[in-house]
Amino acid sequence: MIIDITSKSIDITPTIRERLENRFAKLEKPQIPLIKPQVIITREKQDYKVEAKIGVPNGQLFASEQHEDLYAAINGLGQKLERQLRRHHTKPITERVDSSLNINQSTSSNL
Repeated sequence: MIIDITSKSIDITPTIRERLENRFAKLEKPQIPLIKPQVIITREKQDYKVEAKIGVPNGQLFASEQHEDLYAAINGLGQKLERQLRRHHTKPITERVDSSLNINQSTSSNL
């Protein structure tokens, strides 16, 4: 997967790139295609701010994390994206279950 990593304030070292690629590889486990992942890293006073925007089928994910340690910010960003991806993946299933319950309840009340 090709990740577009941008930063004006710091240089993107191979270790930073590797950490981001490993984190995004974990996001691919549910077999949901990630479309054009983009990461922006900025330095604000003493903290690092990492933002990511990822396209997924029928939607888009966005997360931002700020921490004084760059690698901790990357890990926090990955956790936020995992939660959003899990929610996006299970949402259609939940809606189908809810709608089938409503249909069953309405048919049983009519009897």
